[in-house]
Amino acid sequence: MNFDLTLQLPATFDLAHITLAGIAVILFFAFLLKPSKRILVDTEMDDSTTNDTPSIEVTDTDDNKIDSTAVPAVKESSTVKESSTIKQSSPESALQFLGLLQQEARLIDFVQEEIGVYSDEEVGAAARVVHEGSKKAINEYFTLSPIRSEDEESRVTLAEGFNASEVRLTGNVVGAAPFTGTLIHRGWRAEAVNLPKLSAGHDTTIVAAAEVEL
Repeated sequence: MNFDLTLQLPATFDLAHITLAGIAVILFFAFLLKPSKRILVDTEMDDSTTNDTPSIEVTDTDDNKIDSTAVPAVKESSTVKESSTIKQSSPESALQFLGLLQQEARLIDFVQEEIGVYSDEEVGAAARVVHEGSKKAINEYFTLSPIRSEDEESRVTLAEGFNASEVRLTGNVVGAAPFTGTLIHRGWRAEAVNLPKLSAGHDTTIVAAAEVEL
């Protein structure tokens, strides 16, 4: 299909056509040259205020104030790392060993029993059983060594910088190290722990199963 372009244009240009064409050209270039608006945020702190939040004035490039509610709030994206000085321990191992002490020494039964109704001889006999069973369980699953090599009741001197986690000071504690005192207890350190491995699905909260005799 052919178009006759001469039919699309007027044969002559009068003053009205020239005026309309000029206005259209001016509006076209005005649109192209118009600066785009951008948000300017003034985060300068006001010296006369003690508020930690900066005063924010939002304007465009024509110095016209813009409603601050129309501007999305800027949120701080700072990541706060929590540093905890307390290490949380898992209860499974403690429950497992408590069950072993109950198995070998009937420790829970002994502690939960009301011993006031028994004589000293009866309590002593029961304590012997608990002692033997507890010693067996501890020696089987733990390797222990004394922290201090000196004899108990001997005089010892703690130099400056001694390990406070290994030695606990009691009595009249004043001043700074070195300290000289009597060794009341040598302390114990666990050199190795060899608890039995648990099978999958084992419930460690059952430290002693109920017994039913048939």
